[in-house]
Amino acid sequence: MKTTRTINTNIMEHIKTLCALDGVSGSEAAVRAYIEAQLKKSPARIDMHTDALGNLFAGVQGAQRAARKLVLAAHMDEVGLIVTHEKDGFTRFETVGGVDGGVLYGRRVRCGEHVGVVGGKAVHLCGKEEKNSVPDELWLDMPGARPGDTCAFDSEYIEMGEHTICAKALDDRIGCALLLSLAEETPLYDITLVFTVQEEIGTRGAQTAAFAVAPDIAVVVEATTAAEHVCVPGEGAVISFMDKGTLYDAELYARLRALPCKTQTKTAVAGGNDAAAWQRAGAGCRVAAVSVPCRNLHSPSVTADTRDIEAVRQVLQAVAEEWPC
Repeated sequence: MKTTRTINTNIMEHIKTLCALDGVSGSEAAVRAYIEAQLKKSPARIDMHTDALGNLFAGVQGAQRAARKLVLAAHMDEVGLIVTHEKDGFTRFETVGGVDGGVLYGRRVRCGEHVGVVGGKAVHLCGKEEKNSVPDELWLDMPGARPGDTCAFDSEYIEMGEHTICAKALDDRIGCALLLSLAEETPLYDITLVFTVQEEIGTRGAQTAAFAVAPDIAVVVEATTAAEHVCVPGEGAVISFMDKGTLYDAELYARLRALPCKTQTKTAVAGGNDAAAWQRAGAGCRVAAVSVPCRNLHSPSVTADTRDIEAVRQVLQAVAEEWPC
């Protein structure tokens, strides 16, 4: 069954295309190239540049000058693997970002043109206790991969039911697609879109980006875990008041929750994102986070509800029209 189009078709096409690209932390070039190409199609005047780490900055000139510098940011990278060495005929690796071993075992991954499978000790060789747990040692069956190569999950974008989409890297290609939607036409006020790198390994790109831009307000557009006591798929945009990295600006939080859009709050103080880096860099700035609730984050099969994506789009549109003035 095809997904009911509760959201702009262009956004869904951006998400589908972006998720098909591989951009493990530190290897975001393909994702950045796509975003740059899409921004160049905009009728708006956009000044773009990329910094030494690979962050992409897009200053979008609005119909009116902004009194405050507003940044809307999303990260381009995804979790994955990095090849380390070979041993006993198998390729060894480390994870890039938070990836659980239970998600990896038996999964296909790809490294450029090479495709491989994550394996471990054969079940018939395992003892009784070993059979009930993920193997302690995992490896890649992937001829041709070299040390330093990054590997992404080899999975496809699919539509499930009326409103659900499933793909790798929805965290945070959804955010990237939503930022692109803000540049489809000339906005009311000047805004700065920032597409960051290396969020999954410690918000490294955002740390340098925040120093470079020095905004008055930064709004991070993210995906967040839709788990028990956190948030619920289908219930709208998730507005955070606190997580493990950031205590969000109370006034901005209240303004977001008061918008005539479908929103919910993240009821667990857990996780973190680029907001921590934006908030603390230089003289600091006021920060807010708007997220799409997703299940199975950091896996080959992340799911999201298109109604929530549309709710986040509405929130971001309101922010772009109100907050810079």
